[in-house]
Amino acid sequence: MIASVVGAIARKNFNAGLRFDSTQRSVLPISDGKHERLLYLHIPFCEQLCPYCSFHRVIFEENLCRAYFSALRKEILLYKKAGWSFSGVYVGGGTPTVMLDELKETLKLASNEFPLKSISVETNPNHLHEDSVKILIDSSVSRLSVGVQSFDDDLLRKMGRYHKYGSGEEIAQRLKWVNGSFPTVNADMIFNFPTQTNTVLQTDVETLLAIGISQITYYPLMVSDYSREAMLKALGGKVSYAREKQFYRFLSERLSKRYHHSSAWCFSQNSNNNTAIDEYIVDFDEYAGIGSGAIGFLRGTCYANTFSIKDYISLINEGLFPLAATKIFSPADKARYNFMMKLFSTSLSFRDMEDSWGHVWQELLAFRLAGALKMGHEEIRLTARGRYLWVVLMREFFIAVNNFRDHCR
Repeated sequence: MIASVVGAIARKNFNAGLRFDSTQRSVLPISDGKHERLLYLHIPFCEQLCPYCSFHRVIFEENLCRAYFSALRKEILLYKKAGWSFSGVYVGGGTPTVMLDELKETLKLASNEFPLKSISVETNPNHLHEDSVKILIDSSVSRLSVGVQSFDDDLLRKMGRYHKYGSGEEIAQRLKWVNGSFPTVNADMIFNFPTQTNTVLQTDVETLLAIGISQITYYPLMVSDYSREAMLKALGGKVSYAREKQFYRFLSERLSKRYHHSSAWCFSQNSNNNTAIDEYIVDFDEYAGIGSGAIGFLRGTCYANTFSIKDYISLINEGLFPLAATKIFSPADKARYNFMMKLFSTSLSFRDMEDSWGHVWQELLAFRLAGALKMGHEEIRLTARGRYLWVVLMREFFIAVNNFRDHCR
């Protein structure tokens, strides 16, 4: 009941909050010289499109992809020229490793221009081979995130991934082979598919535990309003949240015996608090969005780049930032955003919110009454109930972001 109410309120607020103003001229904020920010690079090209995915992506075309990477490097230099600096890079997609020579050159440029401490790259199972892994290691990648979703062959076929990426057993062998090649190897998984059973979920978890993968991110299914029809057609069932809590409780209890919560839905073997996760918006207070369709958040301004790849390349070649829309956050907006993101990592320091409590006292009171928060001397921590409620919040947040992407497309 509480989760349903939280989800409904979050859905309404996030959909309203993620309405960008495309009528006014979009301008990037002026840099303040700080560099504890993340550089997000978006690679929208995929060898095939999965029905559940609402990220900005298109079918791979080599010539267009090479022109895109060239523009991407020029955009990186535009940020450098404007005075921005970054301590981390996250490359997402799409499929970032679709052209490794271009990715290598792009990461080399970013490493030369900025004092990077970490580089995280997403990939797919079919790209896990000796040549690709060597290139990524040579490029100083510290975290490799592999899109697995499930090891169940029936689900892989329904998702259209079996033919391209292999059977669940083949994917598991590739993961086992690459595990340990990087400081962190993450397996991206999904729970709450319409036809997913308890047995399928349990088998997936036991497979991961047998591999000993260093990090597991278990996303709840997050389908945009526009993608529900494709999901129904591909997977043969409607999206429902009736079993989501049950599935999440099993995942949390089973994985917590070997892993710790890096976030409400990320489980890491490494106890280091600085362990990177897929949700870089949690690791970093601010981030620049580079590439077509990328979303950034710098100095209180949330912005989106154009979703047209051809327009993106054209604007960059003219020496212009490819901004399509911006939204300036009010102090209350920023406080609520920080409250949600910081607690998603399962704890929030009082120091991090010392100037913002006046804006979030209602949320704080409501979640305390719901049994979601545990108050300490120096920080607030999520309880087991709170972790699931934050999964619901973040699920609705990312669905709203996906709805925004679909609207722009």
